[in-house]
Amino acid sequence: MLNYDFKPHSYFDGPLPNALLVKLIYPESQWGEEISIYANVMDGKIYYEAVDFYGNDIKLNPKKSKETLSLQEIILMIETMEPELESAQGNVALTLSGIPQAESLVYPELKKYFSDKRMAFGLS
Repeated sequence: MLNYDFKPHSYFDGPLPNALLVKLIYPESQWGEEISIYANVMDGKIYYEAVDFYGNDIKLNPKKSKETLSLQEIILMIETMEPELESAQGNVALTLSGIPQAESLVYPELKKYFSDKRMAFGLS
C-alpha cells in the first residue's frame, strides 16, 4: 500500500538551491523521451520546472509551493502536465499522454505507482 500522504522534509540536500525531483521515461515514445522535474527555491518558495530534450515549456500544477509536495500531489502534477502547444517541439503532447516510468530519490514510491499503472494497461 502506497503512502500517498508521504511528504519529504526537504528537497534540498546541501547549499544548492535546486534539486532533481523526478525523472520520467516514456519508452513508448518515438525516441524514448525523458522529462525531468526540478525544484528551485527562491524567496522562500519552491518553484517547479519540467525539462525535456527539446526545451519545451511544460505547464505544471502547482507552479510553486511554500513546502514540499505530498506523494499524491506530485502524482497529480505529473499526470496533469501539459505542453505549451504554440511553442511545442517534437511530439511532446503525444508523449505526455503516455504512462511514464518514474525514478526519484525524493519520492521512492513513485516508481511503484507508475510501474503498477503501466502493468494495469499492459505495458512493461
